[in-house]
Amino acid sequence: MSQNLIYLDNHSTTRCDPRVLDAMLPYFSEEYGNPSSLHPLGRRAAQAIEAAREQVAGLLGAAPREIVFTSGATESISLALLGVLQHYRTRGDHLIVAATEHKAVLETAHQWQDEGGRVTVLPVDSYGCIDLDDLRRAIDDRTVLVSLMAANNEVGTLLPLAEVGRLCRERGVFFHSDATQWVGKLPLDVSSLPVDLLSFSGHKMYGPKGIGVLYLRRPEVRLTPRQVGGGQEHGLRAGTHAVPLIVGLGVACDLAKHEMNAEAQRLLALRERLWTTLHHHLEGLHLNGHPLHRLPGNLNVSFEWVNGAALLLALRNQVAVSSGAACIESGTGASYVLRAMGIEASRAEASLRFGLGRYTTDEEIDQAGQAVVAAVRKLRQQSPLYQMQQQLLRT
Repeated sequence: MSQNLIYLDNHSTTRCDPRVLDAMLPYFSEEYGNPSSLHPLGRRAAQAIEAAREQVAGLLGAAPREIVFTSGATESISLALLGVLQHYRTRGDHLIVAATEHKAVLETAHQWQDEGGRVTVLPVDSYGCIDLDDLRRAIDDRTVLVSLMAANNEVGTLLPLAEVGRLCRERGVFFHSDATQWVGKLPLDVSSLPVDLLSFSGHKMYGPKGIGVLYLRRPEVRLTPRQVGGGQEHGLRAGTHAVPLIVGLGVACDLAKHEMNAEAQRLLALRERLWTTLHHHLEGLHLNGHPLHRLPGNLNVSFEWVNGAALLLALRNQVAVSSGAACIESGTGASYVLRAMGIEASRAEASLRFGLGRYTTDEEIDQAGQAVVAAVRKLRQQSPLYQMQQQLLRT
């Protein structure tokens, strides 16, 4: 990566914290044992896994036995949704999700439909929020599971987790949340929060790629395994443990537990600084997502009279940003999340998602703001629509 490139794509992935990397390195070389083995190398690897499990549980307020290690949030989501739905098939066949869920949820919901299950997709308002009354009406006597994202990966809008969880408890259905963007950024305590299953990934919180977690409330919730074999992870996810990645995730969770509150305040100040710069120097801006109830490091902005693909191209060597979810992004096209929020295609296509993170500095925010302003101004000078708008304002 160019040393001059300002990285503001932390919702896509984060840099692995050097402290995490240092903790992982011995498990690639000196401590390379298979944790299923009974010899000392294997025993030390097994102990490292359980120490990491305690660190993850400590961040979430969970019991270590409620933590299941997976390959990432996508696998955790698949295991949570299909595992619950298949296990409780005799109870019901109905799954409820929202239109703005990550594709990992939406595609799994489609798979459930292909298997003969029922799926209700809830609409969202202009902020990306569901209506709790819509959820209440959608739950019926065959509903098994509700899956709603804790924090939206594009616009940063936060779900009222406690309210949704209480509603699900009242109606006797399980509640799963894709908390990939929430965990490690904002406090979350499952010991008091009415959530039954929760998924997240290591690489969104300064840990390594290839490792994720499914929190499973025990003994209340049971799953049908998706991957069988050697019986690892309480028989829920077979396969040799990725010891270095698990160790790294544990350290990342421990760091987040102690640092995220101060980090959230710093990121909020940086986000407001960036928004102030853009808003002061440019007209025709639209803030996407909830103005208050959103991730502290998220800023999603639409720019009128600008071609979105051209804007990304203009910024590509200066500021690393996205126009939507990185896992499905081709670089162009309107975000399905923004379209579900009722935002017209032209505005949705001219949107940028800024994801601020642990290594973002004041200087970088100022430089990024200046680069975006300059790029938008240049593109607008080439836009017939913008020139027409300016003429109308002058007459």
